[in-house]
Amino acid sequence: MFGTALSQLRYGMAVLTNRRIRPQDLERIAHDLIATLAEFGEPGADSALLPGQAGSVDPAVRRTVTERSLRATAVAAARHTAYYRRTFDVLGLDPATLTPETWDRVPVTPKEALRGLPAAFVSAASTPALMALTTGTSGTPTAVWFSRDEVEISVAMSTVSAVLGMGLRPRHTLAYAGCSRATLPLLNVEESVTRIGGSFVQIGTVDPAVALDRLAAPLGLPGKAPQITHLTVSASYLSALVEEAERNGWHPSDFGLESIGVGGEVLSDPLRERAAAALGARITTAYMMTESIPSGGMPCTEGHLHHTTEFGHLEILDPVTHEPTPPGAVGVIVQTPYVPYRDCTLLLRYATGDLVARPETEPTCELAHLPATSPVLGRWSGPRSVAVPTRSVLNLLESEPDVPLPARYALADGPGAGRVGADRAGTDRTGADGPGADRPGSTVLHVLVRRLPATALLGRLEERATAAGLALDAIVLHDDPATLPPTGPVRADLREHTFESARPAAVRVASPA
Repeated sequence: MFGTALSQLRYGMAVLTNRRIRPQDLERIAHDLIATLAEFGEPGADSALLPGQAGSVDPAVRRTVTERSLRATAVAAARHTAYYRRTFDVLGLDPATLTPETWDRVPVTPKEALRGLPAAFVSAASTPALMALTTGTSGTPTAVWFSRDEVEISVAMSTVSAVLGMGLRPRHTLAYAGCSRATLPLLNVEESVTRIGGSFVQIGTVDPAVALDRLAAPLGLPGKAPQITHLTVSASYLSALVEEAERNGWHPSDFGLESIGVGGEVLSDPLRERAAAALGARITTAYMMTESIPSGGMPCTEGHLHHTTEFGHLEILDPVTHEPTPPGAVGVIVQTPYVPYRDCTLLLRYATGDLVARPETEPTCELAHLPATSPVLGRWSGPRSVAVPTRSVLNLLESEPDVPLPARYALADGPGAGRVGADRAGTDRTGADGPGADRPGSTVLHVLVRRLPATALLGRLEERATAAGLALDAIVLHDDPATLPPTGPVRADLREHTFESARPAAVRVASPA
């Protein structure tokens, strides 16, 4: 493996000196990992040292690498992008003098700036090759450009992650049930799986009944497991699959699923449990977003989300003041993806909008050497999104069989009745009548349920919301979507149509004359 040693050495030197990473070096590392797997059946003990595997690093070395990486990234952005050239000129700030302690002198980059003019963030020294769009569930889709080198680096790292993190082997078949326009994730998954020797199926976000049919169908492929073994999916589409499976009598034994990887949205604890029970698979999740690839996060056994420091700089900041978030408080993830992993769209202190809480005490888990937060709580949309975060609402609703999945709800202003559970006199549709009904500034949770009346369901929701400390003044139940206030879109709404879901009763063929 002399060639691999040279590739690892070149890769390490590129990282330490912030010079261009040769994609072929990472491809060689990934190729030899696969060769090791083919010969010995399992990765070697030194696989923890491979790129992206969160190995422990001496704090002094990490401090030095962080300073060099921040400076190199800031210098490249100031020299080669229109947005940051103007930013540094206006501030009179020399990017080559920045340190981790003075990094806060660089203004936070709002998501709206990248959405409004993505070309202003593209380096003039790069060769753009691929535009990746976000789904746009939280607003206008964000466009991020990637060079060919970045794509190849991303694929190589995804291959290493698929072997070591997902446990993919040649006998496996992975199905991707994400939106087909998610260009970069789709490319990464397909290339990673097939390079390992596994097989790949693109399902897309089709009718959930069609997706379950495909997951249950026998493959009959030589050298492969009898059915699809792995599934990649968004949380809301997973909930649609669970709804379909529970409603129509599917059983775990109908499928051959071993693992379901969930990303892109908040995964609630109840949905994780219901999905494992309905589909018979282990449910895993990680944190990654298009704008900050390859930086991301992984969960530990204690329930924290640990963020990689190898590929970018993480900050947790107050969403309004952009001051550092103290332990125990909620803030937004702010990312700076490092040069040389990124050379096309360059971002400094990019406010992702994703809300997390900082732990009150230092973790003692197996990933304690990496920065830790809570799992993602939701998206910042104002103070209400902190007081009543998405994760808490989904944990409340997705455990109830009488709430159809994906859970449809809205948080709205309304007449208040004191906190939920304080007074339930009145109607089981709302639980909102009673003293203080004209109190301004209240928050009402509107929920779509299967049927009304639902007195028992309302009582359970109120009691559990009170126990969870949710800042709600009332819960209103609806059995008609038309009566709900506007609800936010979810990725399961990006439905792709197929002839299978049309299910025509008959197809007429014209007779020859």
